[in-house]
Amino acid sequence: MTLPALLPAATASALADAYARLTEVFPGMRADILAEGERAPGGPGWVGAHELAAGGDALDTFLAFDDAQVQRDYGQQARPDVIASFGLHRYAWPACLLVTVPWFLYRRVPRIPVEDVSFQRALGHLTLRVREFACLPGDPAASLPGARVVADEAALRAEVLDAVAGHLGPVLDGFRPRMRRGKRALWGMATDEIVEGLWYIAHLLGEEQRAMTELEALLPGTTKPYVGTAGFRELTGPNGESLPTRDRASCCLFYTLRPEDTCVTCPRTCDAERIRRLAAVPAAQ
Repeated sequence: MTLPALLPAATASALADAYARLTEVFPGMRADILAEGERAPGGPGWVGAHELAAGGDALDTFLAFDDAQVQRDYGQQARPDVIASFGLHRYAWPACLLVTVPWFLYRRVPRIPVEDVSFQRALGHLTLRVREFACLPGDPAASLPGARVVADEAALRAEVLDAVAGHLGPVLDGFRPRMRRGKRALWGMATDEIVEGLWYIAHLLGEEQRAMTELEALLPGTTKPYVGTAGFRELTGPNGESLPTRDRASCCLFYTLRPEDTCVTCPRTCDAERIRRLAAVPAAQ
């Protein structure tokens, strides 16, 4: 079936504002929707998500960036599985935002198969081709070509999880042979990327509490293939203040480089240490 020529422009108009807002609050990431007939960028530094999913030379080149960065910044050689974990995080974190930010801001959920996304990691620049998106009844974009109306918020949450799984699933398969982790652990990583990416961006947007509430509804802990819940909980600071935190479903393995410097959401980080860090820098996550 041939798609109408106006379809990419129509879907772009439904999502462009979300990506513009993302870049406004987080200039380190830029997402551009390709126009009809526009080729995905290539050349040094660019990689297609489908190339990462294939797990070949392109993935080797992608991970060489992490290997060089670790040696430069930490003066040591990391294990290959640690390098692969770092590389997966640095792709999956922004890739999840391509789906979760339009959902959070406008209740629109794009479908982005791996063939339609490219990434330039040094620039934090992604391009994507959006052929369809889900939205709610009453959305002004519901009449656009490519729009697919779903019944309610619960159905839209299911679209978010399906869209992320449809994109990340092949990427996880590409990375898996290089990581000493099973399928469940990899989907735990995917759960963390969904939660921590949107949580951070929502903090920049001034909507952290709403994001926490919506992420808890999105990931109640019973939706396969994802592992674990959003994992949020509250600690009490030294002055009685509330300090939001969460428990990751997976480990980023940074401790293998700096055992004394775990992430604040790492299961290895005790509550006393979390309180110390969060109370010292209230905006930290």
